[in-house]
Amino acid sequence: MEPLEQITEFKTSPELIGKLYEYCIRKEYKAGSVVLNENTHIRAIPIVTKGTLRVIRMEEDGREILLYYINAGESCIMSFLGGLHNETSKVKAEVEEDAEILFLPMDKVSLFIKEYPQWLDYIFRLYHKRFEELLEIVNAIAFKRVDERLLNLLQKKSELIQSKTIQITHEQLANELGTARVVVSRLLKQLEENSIVQLGRNKISLM
Repeated sequence: MEPLEQITEFKTSPELIGKLYEYCIRKEYKAGSVVLNENTHIRAIPIVTKGTLRVIRMEEDGREILLYYINAGESCIMSFLGGLHNETSKVKAEVEEDAEILFLPMDKVSLFIKEYPQWLDYIFRLYHKRFEELLEIVNAIAFKRVDERLLNLLQKKSELIQSKTIQITHEQLANELGTARVVVSRLLKQLEENSIVQLGRNKISLM
């Protein structure tokens, strides 16, 4: 089954799927590639058909915090809202795993909203999911200890790649959590001492 046919909202509209394949531009990206930068104009919205993206918010001092992941079959709701209102991007999107992405030009996005209720259902579902994920981020920052957030992040990454071993540096984890590298290194050492993780060179294995 083709990627778009697997999206629940699109299954009842072969015409919409056909139009998406007709108008979208297909691109492939390697892990680590930047798909969207902050403060850039949004000309098209991405629909991920393979791989995973991570959406990050950056502060002026260079610190980052992970907002959410975009998996296969999903799009970036921040790109959708920004492009629809002719605004620049407020986030950065990077490739977590090698990805294939379909880019739908913004003029077609507006057209599809008017002509295909399934497209609007798709956007609303994504908006609801991202809103819940951002609430989780706010809750974690406000009420959870950094060690809890670190372990949750490692578990989420493990689920995404379907592997207990994660290739990542302490610096990258610190950036995604919005904290200092020395804090992450100290907490990882504690997790290792408690037999929760095993540390290697630029990799971490969940026990």
